[in-house]
Amino acid sequence: METPINFYSKNDFELTDQKRHEAWLKAVIESEEKEVGDLNYIFCSDGDVLEINQNYLGHDTYTDIITFDYSVNKIISAEIYISTDRVKENAEKFNVDFENELRRVMVHGILHCCGYGDSTEELKANMRASENKKMELFHVEQN
Repeated sequence: METPINFYSKNDFELTDQKRHEAWLKAVIESEEKEVGDLNYIFCSDGDVLEINQNYLGHDTYTDIITFDYSVNKIISAEIYISTDRVKENAEKFNVDFENELRRVMVHGILHCCGYGDSTEELKANMRASENKKMELFHVEQN
C-alpha cells in the first residue's frame, strides 16, 4: 500500500486539489530516485513558524518554511511547516500568484530532504533551478 502525503492546517488555509498536489510531490520525489515515506505538510501562521523557529532551531526570525527531515536512505519522511502568511507576503513581494509561490515553498522542503542545500549563493542558485524544474512537473498529467 502506498503511503499518502498528509496536509494539515492550523489556520484557515485549505489546500485546494490535494490529490493533484500529492501526485505532483510523489512525482518530484520519484524524479530524485527516492520513495515517499511519512510526509506531513502543516500549513500555519507566521506566529506558529516563529515559535517553532525559536523553540527548536534557536532562530528569532520569520520564515516561510521549516522542514524537519526524518528521511532515511532513499525514503523521504518529514514534517514541513509552511507559513501561509509569509507565502502570501512573498507572492506579493515577488509579483507571483499565491499558488505558484506555495508550490515553490512546498517543493523547497522536499528538495532539502533529497539533499539539496541553500547555505551558499551557489547552492541557492542550484536549489532555485531545481525548484523551477520540479514545479514544471505540476503541470504534467499524473497517473
